Amino acid sequence: MRTLQVVVGLLAVSGLIRFGLVAGSATAAEGLPPSLDLPASAEEGCGASAAVLAALQSREGQVAAREGAVADRLRALDVIEQRVTAQLAALAQAEADLAATMALADQAAGNDLATLAAVYQEMKPEEAAAIFTAMDPVFAAGFLAMMRPQTSAAILARLEPAQAYGITAIIAGRNTGAPTL
Repeated sequence: MRTLQVVVGLLAVSGLIRFGLVAGSATAAEGLPPSLDLPASAEEGCGASAAVLAALQSREGQVAAREGAVADRLRALDVIEQRVTAQLAALAQAEADLAATMALADQAAGNDLATLAAVYQEMKPEEAAAIFTAMDPVFAAGFLAMMRPQTSAAILARLEPAQAYGITAIIAGRNTGAPTL
């Protein structure tokens, strides 16, 4: 009795599967490409399987070709990334070298200006005033700001009043734009 029930169950399942395949094939037939028409008989079924297999193999070849192209692009991107990284490192090094050179030049220029300020400071106020009269007021203000106040006062006292006022205004206004806390 038990065996009979198993056989009947298998036949029922087989029938449901065939019905599902036929019904599913009927609804999906419109979406299939013309080369994959449903077989009308069992003999045609083998031909259709071969066509499906050929279509799948063709598609597999296309996918493999695309994967190869993607892999090639990834390798090319890796090479480009390495080049860009190397160029960025070289640029950073060049920037650091330039900053060091500029700092050295600024220090040398500062030293030169300090030396000149010391020279003007050691001169007699009349002689220094004669030189400061010929200087650009902004340039003269820079030197006077570096000198001792007594020496700067003595030189300013020997300049024409308009020129002394202009230099004083430049010195007073040099840090007016600086941020305050």
